[in-house]
Amino acid sequence: MSSLMEAFNAKALDLGVPLSAHLDVTYRCNERCVHCYLDHDDHGEMTFAEIKDVLDQLADAGVFFLTLSGGEVLMRMDFMDILKYARRLRFAVKVKTNGFMIRDKHAALFHRLGVQTVQISIYSHRPEVHDAITKLPGSLKRSIAAIRLLKSHGVAVIIANVLMRPNFNDYTSVKELGKSLGVPVVTDPTITPKMDGDRSLLGLGIHGPQLGAAFHDTELVGNVDEFCAVPSPADESVLDGIACSAGHTYCYISPYGDVYPCVQFPMPCGNVRSQKFLDIWRNSAQMNEVRSIRTRDLPTCSACTHAGTCTRCPGLAFMEGNMRGPSSLDCEKSFARTGIPSANMINRQSLPVAVAIAGSARGSVSGLVQISAARN
Repeated sequence: MSSLMEAFNAKALDLGVPLSAHLDVTYRCNERCVHCYLDHDDHGEMTFAEIKDVLDQLADAGVFFLTLSGGEVLMRMDFMDILKYARRLRFAVKVKTNGFMIRDKHAALFHRLGVQTVQISIYSHRPEVHDAITKLPGSLKRSIAAIRLLKSHGVAVIIANVLMRPNFNDYTSVKELGKSLGVPVVTDPTITPKMDGDRSLLGLGIHGPQLGAAFHDTELVGNVDEFCAVPSPADESVLDGIACSAGHTYCYISPYGDVYPCVQFPMPCGNVRSQKFLDIWRNSAQMNEVRSIRTRDLPTCSACTHAGTCTRCPGLAFMEGNMRGPSSLDCEKSFARTGIPSANMINRQSLPVAVAIAGSARGSVSGLVQISAARN
């Protein structure tokens, strides 16, 4: 992050400004990805008028960065009107889409409106793998065509590659595909439970030797010696720090108007159909509870050697049963990186399994690509 952006974020945090917001305009989708955490039925999504009102409120609250996503955004016939209105309010807009429905008119308008980036998910370079994940025949071909079309109009595109068991062997080729298309690829091994708490999707995630191999691959993590460095005890700045931007400078709004700290933190804090956004942001008991938590308040994690380097997600911890507790998925990631078990793993007496994974991780190929959050 640049020093300017760091200062920007620090000022927003100090003033309690929601600098960034993620708005899902619909949960409807033409794909049925095997790992998707959403219910794709329409239970009464906000109208265009309601979304305009929400965007007005977000602008008044100080939101600058806006992500528009779904579902598939173009399942809404009025999505381009939503996008036009968002840009009229001067939001810096990112769009997440599967690209299947993008045509020349969409690409041209994305460029004319100055959309910051368009993110498109590619799960494999092989149609038989990608299309099996999306359950939509021809989806890989259409998504790649969309990337080329957007690029031809001068639109910045990012490929999101969610890493899981069905496509684990293809991430290197997806990166090569990205290079051939002239777009960056971000890879993320995080599979999350469904919004309703159903954890069955976690079986699709990579674990053990696979996760260890990925975290020691230079094609994914960069400098392995730095990325996998032995963790050091948390200092006071870490203990007094916040877990992430969720509820501090960032929030998520569902197609039904529900406000959450983050798209990965499904704790309802209010609804913009019955409350003003700023009232929810400033006065929600749930949001303020999230804001009150510091690393030193976490019974297990505050005493863990990984506290200063862990990617612990409070939303994943919440879905596991306690937002002040560990996120087992992140504990596993920390262990896969370093071979050192977390306090949570030791407490749960999973050390023998951990040691077995560590041995596999240390024996994997050394090397380095950025692993970044890339949901959708």
